[in-house]
Order: sequence, then C-alpha cells, then structure tokens
Amino acid sequence: MTLCLLGVALACGKRDSRNLPNDGQQAVVDSLSDSTRPQPARRDSTSATVLIVGTSLTAGLGLDPYDAYPGVLQRMADSAGYRVDVVAAGVSGETSAGALRRIDWLLQKPADVIVVETGANDGLRGLDIDSTRTNLLEIMRRSAALKPNARLFLVQMEAPPNLGPRYTTSFRAMFPEVAREGHAELIPFLLDGVAGVPDLNQPDGIHPNERGSMVVAANVWRALEPALRQVTSR
Repeated sequence: MTLCLLGVALACGKRDSRNLPNDGQQAVVDSLSDSTRPQPARRDSTSATVLIVGTSLTAGLGLDPYDAYPGVLQRMADSAGYRVDVVAAGVSGETSAGALRRIDWLLQKPADVIVVETGANDGLRGLDIDSTRTNLLEIMRRSAALKPNARLFLVQMEAPPNLGPRYTTSFRAMFPEVAREGHAELIPFLLDGVAGVPDLNQPDGIHPNERGSMVVAANVWRALEPALRQVTSR
C-alpha cells in the first residue's frame, strides 16, 4: 500500500515537523515511548475480541507488529484494564472489494468490536465512488448479520487531491453516509495529525513510524474505548 498512503498523505495537505500532535496525543506518545516492552496482560476465554479489518496501515507495513497501531491499542487496552484481544487483519494494497471478499471468512471467528479501515486504495486508483460505497455498505451489512451483537466502526479515509475537488469531496462525504446507512460508528480520519508530518512517518514519508503509530492509535482509542467499556461489562 505504499502508493496508497502517498495519496492519503497528499489528501491531508502539506505539513511540517512543527505540526505535532495535540497535548492529548502527545501524552499517549510519551506514555508509550518507554524502551522496555512489557508482556501483554494475560487474557482468558472471557476476553472480548476487537477485529480490525484494514490495509497496510493496520498490517503495520515497515513496523514490528508490536509497534503498529493495533499493537499500541492492545497495550492501551491492557493498561486500562480491559480484557480484550486486538486482532489486526490488514492486507497491504487491498481495496474495499478485497475486504468484502474476506469479511465472511474473517467473521467466522469471535468479534465483539469490528473496525473497518479500507477504501484508501480505491481513492488512490480513482475507482468509482458508487462501487466503493456499495462494497463498504455490504461489509457493514454482512458484519451486522454475522455478528449482530458486535459494535461496528468505519474509519474515515481520504482520496488524493490530484483526482480533483469533486472526486475528493464526494469520497470524503461517502464515509459518514455509509456509517449512517450501515448503522456503524464513524472514526475520524485515521492519519489525523500524522499524514505529512516528517517526524511521525517512516523515511518514505508515507507510513507512520513508531511515534506516528502511537498517534494513530490515540485517534482510534477515543472512539474505541467506550465500546470496550461496554463489551467487557457484558
């Protein structure tokens, strides 16, 4: 998904190293920047499962899985005392059509919270927005049908600006529309505060580095934490 993330970064506009995370994000970065790597909390059969269906962002391209944002989310959940397993199901370069083809198989296993992070590759390739919308809605529908008790989230993604303002605006608007129609909760843009910030990305300038991954996790955590509180209290 190297090219995909290039488009996403461009969609966010130019930023420099002065555009660092806000105080809340920085607190997360600082708290998780310890060089030691504690063992995750021991979980048992009563644990809830968070399934993240995504692209190379979720797969953690260029990072140790421990440092990819799902790994950071696992540590955040452990530190907060939630008994959950965060499952990263990311495939680099995958479009929404690919995610749709995988979703039934992925949902054969437990999932109490489902986070869908896909569509950026569709935008990079300039694929038809109606087709992407149809794929995303079908992912929402199948997720709700196969896991009716799960909390369902859709992650906002962006298209590159070189496709023109009409396409990028329609692409951006598609995600909240799909979330409403698919009865999912919308997580704001995944790379907010990270895209285009050199200090938070790998040398390619595209994929988050370890610190950037912590900011991405903080973006997701704000929406995810209330759901963890609910599913672990059942």
